[in-house]
Amino acid sequence: GDAYEWILKYFAPQKAKEGEVYTPREVIRLMIEILDPKPEKWLYDPCHGSAGMLIIGYKYVEENYSKKEADTMFLYGQEVNPKTLALSRMNLLIHDIKNAVLEQGDTLLFPKFKDGKGVKKFDYVIANPPWNQDGYGENSLKKGEFWQERFSFGFPTQQSADWTWIQHMLASTKEKVAVVIDTGAVSRGGREKGIRQKILEKDLIETVILLPEKLFYNTGAPGLIIVFNKNKPSERKNKILLINATKEFVSGKPQNTLGKENIKKIVNVYREFKEIEGLSKIISLEDAAKADYNLSPSRFVSIIEKEEYKPIKEIIKELTQIEKT
Repeated sequence: GDAYEWILKYFAPQKAKEGEVYTPREVIRLMIEILDPKPEKWLYDPCHGSAGMLIIGYKYVEENYSKKEADTMFLYGQEVNPKTLALSRMNLLIHDIKNAVLEQGDTLLFPKFKDGKGVKKFDYVIANPPWNQDGYGENSLKKGEFWQERFSFGFPTQQSADWTWIQHMLASTKEKVAVVIDTGAVSRGGREKGIRQKILEKDLIETVILLPEKLFYNTGAPGLIIVFNKNKPSERKNKILLINATKEFVSGKPQNTLGKENIKKIVNVYREFKEIEGLSKIISLEDAAKADYNLSPSRFVSIIEKEEYKPIKEIIKELTQIEKT
């Protein structure tokens, strides 16, 4: 299984658009720890690529409970590309995971998991959809199934399906969603702002995490994780936790990575829902409205840069040497 994952990672940069096949496993681990899946629950990825999110969700339950308990989970995924679907099935097989149902098809138009007259509802939804995917305007989406139920907050433009994917995920969950997406998804205006506003007014957004740059294999863009919660505890209602994690990484070439300590720090802030200067800020729905529904963490959380000063003696010594020359 590790060898197969290595091969996917090695070839992903040349073969995929953002999120299409391979998402860095550290990013997935962060998302899974935030979702904190339990045995006997349903985990769904509507654009599963190589199935890394489902596998890490399974492994998380196995680590925290047992393999027997992990086998009680129900894993579901849909993938539009048949070759990628074959890769993911092989990946699950090699990892000895049998409790997964993967289907092929266009999720935004024809979701495969249905329950009566609508889409199936899962406990947790996790995904890295293609960022700023075009070709899914209002006219196209209305040709698909269950569009009234799934896109009730509105239709984005033809140029970006980010909030189309998010709305499908919200329609497909009973509890929580964690999605990694382009940073512009929380700051762009127009139709997307209108959708964000409606979702905010329903108090569905729990946390926005701005990630470091150079984590992904085919873009230097930072990306961010949005966490949605349909069952917010009372102390979190009408509040949003913004985390600016742009400095939480281990430097590397050509890619940076999220270290275990970085993941632990971010997860602890999320679980404790607390403010830390230079890292996190809790805002109200009123604050979000005043900011014109721009939820970019960098707007509210300023990173404190440490300034380094030379000792006076060193400065005098350098000046003396310059004068001599």
